Amino acid sequence: MPAINQSSEKPTALIALADGQLFYGRGFGATGTTVAELVFNTAMTGYQEIMTDPSYAGQVVTFTFPHVGNVGTNPEDEETADPVAAGLVVKWDPTEPSSWRARDDLTGWLAKHGRIGVGGVDTRRLTRAIRQQGAPHVAIAHDPEGNFDVEALVKQAREWKGLVGLDLAKDVTCAQSYKWDEKRWAWPEGYSRREGPGLKVVAIDYGAKRNILRCLASAGCEVTVLPATATAEDVLALNPEGVFLSNGPGDPAATGTYAVPMIQGVLAKDLPVFGICLGHQMLALALGAKTIKMNHGHHGANHPVKDLTTGKVEITSMNHGFTVDAQTLPAGVKETHVSLFDGSNCGIAIEGRPVFSVQYHPEASPGPQDSYYLFDRFAEAIRARRG
Repeated sequence: MPAINQSSEKPTALIALADGQLFYGRGFGATGTTVAELVFNTAMTGYQEIMTDPSYAGQVVTFTFPHVGNVGTNPEDEETADPVAAGLVVKWDPTEPSSWRARDDLTGWLAKHGRIGVGGVDTRRLTRAIRQQGAPHVAIAHDPEGNFDVEALVKQAREWKGLVGLDLAKDVTCAQSYKWDEKRWAWPEGYSRREGPGLKVVAIDYGAKRNILRCLASAGCEVTVLPATATAEDVLALNPEGVFLSNGPGDPAATGTYAVPMIQGVLAKDLPVFGICLGHQMLALALGAKTIKMNHGHHGANHPVKDLTTGKVEITSMNHGFTVDAQTLPAGVKETHVSLFDGSNCGIAIEGRPVFSVQYHPEASPGPQDSYYLFDRFAEAIRARRG
């Protein structure tokens, strides 16, 4: 396949696809080589939140919006302690930050955290390649001298096993339980703390984003976070009034080997349950449905989703490469939301019980805030159960 390079300068970065396609560009951030799955994200803002979203473990993100890096980076916008996405691809090289909140530029931030960035790439052509062949396996390399072993990079991409069958939740979950009381960011105070007794919620961390936990706290929840491998006994020992299942990366069927028994044990106690993203898929598996790998997944902040109960259309933020197969939902479990892009499942609920989940990210970090009401719905379900 021909190599793609839109610059006359000597390239310092290379993206090698498993099918042999080569995209040359300019490297920034860390040097070295990374092998991962390549996806594209259509969000116009929030690149720092995207790079620190644990759901992107094992993936290099191509941004279709050309201007990435303009507002720099800052600690407040990180969804976890370090970037989790394996790398970043953009059309234009990052510029100097233009934001009063910036504490570092994108290039320096990537270098500090060991993540490779590639600029000067025809991201439209790269996005078409992803759509046509599905999310490909790639090797990306950054060498300031521009020396690349092309055959070796293509070989690495071809030999990478991919995300199917891979449990990544164990890699990104917390090491031990902890409490969370920080609320959503608000002008001019920034982040504040929830005070006093609240609704006792246990959140299972499959790769939870900080802003999801903030949304729970803002909805009045007293949150205790447990690792992904927590058992039903671990959860119920805390006497929760509700259980939250977080987002996360990898193949849901692989994570389900230990997550499904836990969820089934919780469901037997008739507690309110709310799941997001991987948590949505985990709930579906626990109820007897199946999940399947998508061609190129959904990654962006402009995805229209229809609520089948109300008829309302929400613009949502999404990040997932697997989906729940709605055809396998058992009796008593209804499909509540669908994607208006491709009709794929975006939500389920148990009929007559306060157990529900959605595929998208209602915490809106980044993304529109159309779906924040789901956190309030979860809190209201807990209050209703109190009587």
